[in-house]
Amino acid sequence: MARGKVQMKRIENPVHRQVTFCKRRTSLLKKANELSVLCDAEIGIIIFSTHGKLYELATKGTMEGLIERYKTACGDAHSTAAGESNQSQEFKQEISMLKKEIDLLHQSLRCMLGEGTAGHMTLDELLVLEKHLEMWMCHIRATKMQIMFQEIQSLKNKEGILKAANVFLQEKILEQNSLFDVSPMIVQQNGHFDDAGQMAGDDTPFPLTNCVIFPSAGGLY
Repeated sequence: MARGKVQMKRIENPVHRQVTFCKRRTSLLKKANELSVLCDAEIGIIIFSTHGKLYELATKGTMEGLIERYKTACGDAHSTAAGESNQSQEFKQEISMLKKEIDLLHQSLRCMLGEGTAGHMTLDELLVLEKHLEMWMCHIRATKMQIMFQEIQSLKNKEGILKAANVFLQEKILEQNSLFDVSPMIVQQNGHFDDAGQMAGDDTPFPLTNCVIFPSAGGLY
C-alpha cells in the first residue's frame, strides 16, 4: 500500500505531533551528519521543541564556534554592504557639492572679469564668493612671504660666500707681502765720523786713506 502524501500543516493531536517531532528530528540530525561526512561540510542545527527543550548538532567543532563563525560572516557581509552603500552616498554628496562649487566659481570669475554683474547673485553666493576671495588673498600673501624669505636667505648665503672669499684674499696678500719684505738699508752719511775715527752708526773701522806722493818743488801733498 502506497504511503499517502502528508499535508504540510500543524498537527492538532498533541500525541501525533510529538511522535512526528521525534521521528523527523532524528531523521534530520541523521541526514545532517551524513551530509557533513559525504561533503566535508560544517553543519550546525538548533532545534527547540514545543515545550522549550533544546536539541543541537555541530558536525565539526562546537556549536559556539559555529555561531561565532556565522556572526563573523554575517557581520562582514552586512558591514561590507553598509560600507559600500554609505561610501556611494558620500561620493554622490561630494560630487554634488563640487558641481555647485564649480558653478559658483565660474560665475564669480565672470563677475571679476567684468563679463557679468554681481547683482544676479544671491546673498549666500556673495558670502561664499567673499569667503573664497579671503582664502585666495591669504594664500597669495603666504606664497609672497615664502618667496621673499627664500630670496633673503639666498642673499645671506651669497654675502657669507663673499665674506669668506674676502678673508681668503686678504690672507693671500699678507703672505705675499711677507715673502717680498726687504730689510731697510743702512745709510752712511759721508764726512761724519765719531771720536774713534769711525762713521756714525757704523761699527766697521774706517778704511785707511792711501797717501799719494806727487813730486813737486814744494814737497809732499
